[in-house]
Amino acid sequence: HGGVIPYGATFMVFADYSRPALRIAALSHVPTIFVFTHDSVGLGEDGPTHQPVEHLAALRAIPNLTVIRPADANETVQAWKVALEKRDGPVVLALTRQKLPIYDREKMADASNLAKGGYVLLATDKVYPDVLLIASGSEVEFAVEAHAKLAEQGIGAHVISMPSWELFMQQPEEYRNSVLPASVKARVVIEAGVPMGWGQFAGPAGQIIGLDRFGASAPYKTIYEHLGFTTDNVVLRALEAIDKSKK
Repeated sequence: HGGVIPYGATFMVFADYSRPALRIAALSHVPTIFVFTHDSVGLGEDGPTHQPVEHLAALRAIPNLTVIRPADANETVQAWKVALEKRDGPVVLALTRQKLPIYDREKMADASNLAKGGYVLLATDKVYPDVLLIASGSEVEFAVEAHAKLAEQGIGAHVISMPSWELFMQQPEEYRNSVLPASVKARVVIEAGVPMGWGQFAGPAGQIIGLDRFGASAPYKTIYEHLGFTTDNVVLRALEAIDKSKK
């Protein structure tokens, strides 16, 4: 028998109700797909009762659970492929409610790189980057926009799409170091959730744009701006990270 993969889907905030099933699936190495949508404060008007804040961190804390938070439709296709091929444990697909841009893969790295968990989506034209902008899911948009604004100031940024910590940490050290070179201390992490765990990628000089509070009921763009998820704030924090890395 075979050919049937169990799956379930709901708002990410309700993943708490699924936690025993998630944990047992991970413990038992059962291939299962959990699709959790409305994955951040970006869901908007439903308000803080329905806006996940701590959930990504809580899901990543479960051993043998692969969490994937794609940045656009192309990454989502690749995430589904990874989920279907995963045979030794469950996979969570963390998806947005709000619409996201679809990145031009002729100008940016191929979405198949999602299978590596993290990759340089958009590189600087400079020989070496001055700063790394690391983001997952919907917040990759801010990193891409900040890349252009920093370039106008003569600052070279690599945009790192980091959809899956678990997949990234499974890659050879040489690859991980090529994506996150130790020589680049200035880093900015952007994710609309509690920042727990991101320090391993941000480093001591890094800046993290995350959440330390619950959300609010408002249009998602209003919420993002109120909570500091803007292109201008990413640029500002990038400049701060560069300054800090020189001390």
